[in-house]
Amino acid sequence: MAKDKLDLKGLSDQELKEKLSEEQLRLKKITFSHAITPIENPMSIRSLRRQIAQLKTEQRKRELGAKA
Repeated sequence: MAKDKLDLKGLSDQELKEKLSEEQLRLKKITFSHAITPIENPMSIRSLRRQIAQLKTEQRKRELGAKA
């Protein structure tokens, strides 16, 4: 289960926001698709949720770093 980590530190703030909105939209589509007909790999929903959490964490870390 060797997953490559997202390189979030190399992204600008704008790119981070765009990637976050992309991933959230993708999660909505996959979840809706899974509700209608089961998708081939339901674990992809979990990994997508975790990616979104990593993006939000990096975004929050930058907000707090800018205030300090």
